[in-house]
Amino acid sequence: MSYFCDMPLEQVRKITGMPDDLFNHSLAALRFAKLANGVSQLHGEVSRQMWNKYENICEIKAITNAQNWRYWADKQLYYAKEQHNDALFDDRKTYLKKRALEIVADQTGKLMKPDVLTVVWARRFAGYKRAELITRDNERFEALLNNKKYPIQFIWAGKPYPLDNPAISDFNHLVHLSKNYSNVAVCIGYELALSKRLKQASDVWLNNPRVPREASGTSGMTAAMNGSVNFSTNDGWICEFINHGNNGFLVPPVDYTKMHVQEQDEYDLNKIYDILENQILPIYYEQKDTWRQIVKNGMRDVQFQFDSNRMAQEYYDILYK
Repeated sequence: MSYFCDMPLEQVRKITGMPDDLFNHSLAALRFAKLANGVSQLHGEVSRQMWNKYENICEIKAITNAQNWRYWADKQLYYAKEQHNDALFDDRKTYLKKRALEIVADQTGKLMKPDVLTVVWARRFAGYKRAELITRDNERFEALLNNKKYPIQFIWAGKPYPLDNPAISDFNHLVHLSKNYSNVAVCIGYELALSKRLKQASDVWLNNPRVPREASGTSGMTAAMNGSVNFSTNDGWICEFINHGNNGFLVPPVDYTKMHVQEQDEYDLNKIYDILENQILPIYYEQKDTWRQIVKNGMRDVQFQFDSNRMAQEYYDILYK
């Protein structure tokens, strides 16, 4: 495999501790490394459980991923927060939404409104991330979209890997679905510029990976840096961040190991609807001051703990030094 510089096969088997014909890249790496790390505290735990039955592997620590606050954060929004100027804060967030929704209009022809609760799901498309989870209950999804008391609009964006057919199918499903509703849009060309704008467009950053498949996830960090509230299943970095109702909203964790995949999906789907219908929407429309405080708490809590300066320092202190 060119890793071993023409070393005889028997010697390779001996030093890797793999006597059969199957070569395991990850196991070889964990045996040859002095130290390894997961990219969130939960990822560290899951990785240790996955690999602890193998002998002679290195220690697996955990260093939670982060994002560059200086690049991603909207500085004027933070300025308004630090000045305790709520009028300026609200005005800035509305401006950011308007500007971003113009891009959505240009791409999709959907004229979305800045005063309507905007839910965004945008990141890499992958099966375990369940982009279309909320659409699986047709009746509830339809009722949500047609709710006159608490209007809502959804935006999806992201890219699947070229040969990931289930993820491509999810993306195509959402594109076709969006054609039936004026308040549902799917954007393409998801690169850095659109990513930043959609975070600024969003009031709620929806993240519902199948626990514990998400190693870390970082899109919600940059969403919080732009005045969006994270709403997530309890996976990856989220376990270290969300305090439900204080700085975001969390699907209550249960012991998923005792559930089939279908049961897990059904449980998460029902909880997402319950929290959206009974907590998020009423707070957004009827308790503006409370909503603003939740937004600000998220901005505060993400700023230092999930900034790349902290991460770089931890890689040096914990791994490389």
